Amino acid sequence: MFENSDLALNHIRLPILITGLSGVPGYALFRYFQKRFPNFVYGIRAVNSNDVKGLGVIPIDAEDVASHAAAFEEHQFGTVIDASGNCALKACECDAALSKLLNYTQGVTVARLAAECQCTLIRLSTDMVFSGASGEGGYKEEDPKDPIHNFGKHMSFAEEDIQKLVPEVVILRVPLPMDYAPGGEAGAIDWITHRFRPGRPATLYFDEYRNPIYGGDLCRIVEYILEHPFPAGIYHCGGRRTVSLYEIGQIINVVGGFSPELLQGCNRLEAGPLPPRVGNLAIDCSKLWSLLPPQMIRPWPEMESLVPEGRDWHKKVDRSRFGSEEWIDKLLVQG
Repeated sequence: MFENSDLALNHIRLPILITGLSGVPGYALFRYFQKRFPNFVYGIRAVNSNDVKGLGVIPIDAEDVASHAAAFEEHQFGTVIDASGNCALKACECDAALSKLLNYTQGVTVARLAAECQCTLIRLSTDMVFSGASGEGGYKEEDPKDPIHNFGKHMSFAEEDIQKLVPEVVILRVPLPMDYAPGGEAGAIDWITHRFRPGRPATLYFDEYRNPIYGGDLCRIVEYILEHPFPAGIYHCGGRRTVSLYEIGQIINVVGGFSPELLQGCNRLEAGPLPPRVGNLAIDCSKLWSLLPPQMIRPWPEMESLVPEGRDWHKKVDRSRFGSEEWIDKLLVQG
């Protein structure tokens, strides 16, 4: 699909372990690599999370170090893609111990086992290691981190300790991955459609900016990194367009054919103090883009005609071409 680079191809080391199956990126990666390597891909989910079942699914709770170690011993993983973590901001803010367990401890446990077993390791982190408070965006990988909530803080600590355990790790700071979560309510697309579908309003922020990335693009990037000699380090891994949360809501509202009146907006500080909300988290991804084939990462949304022009765009734009959740899948998930 993409042009070959000058780097020689590697063989991906099998079998592959993917953690974080209950989240959007982990679930997308698990589905993708299971299709690529049937019978050689395993995934870890929490014991009481029954949304992902079937061949290769291993139920282990985040605090169960012994079961993690047993899984490594039994399956002799060659590659680990660690997408563990939980970005439920309010829950993490209300329970710091839980946030540390899910966003730090499990990742560090997996990294330690990967180091002991000499696995190739890719860790998925977040753009929320920054606050966006200046409103300027444009964060580079080396910029000082200043997370404002437990999720960002614990993911930031995990980055640092995982690099100490596995110096050759590739860490991808992924903003909003536009794909599905297994429970149907997590993630940007799932949550917004979950609100709109039964006619409930969704309030989204005018001044929180992100670089969403198609789930399929993220999967192909991870595969490319595994297939080529790739420099260790931290990389910003977002799409080629910066949009606000409110604009994301506008786009989903139009493409899905939902009532325009269901979308509401405000500035983030008007939403109250809990959880703390990030501002402009636009990230500079040129470091990663320079190492990838051209066009591997697309803008989200890919169609220029779906980029909102003003806060009332979703009320005025021609909707006749769209109007179903099938269109959401075609244009906003698959691209």
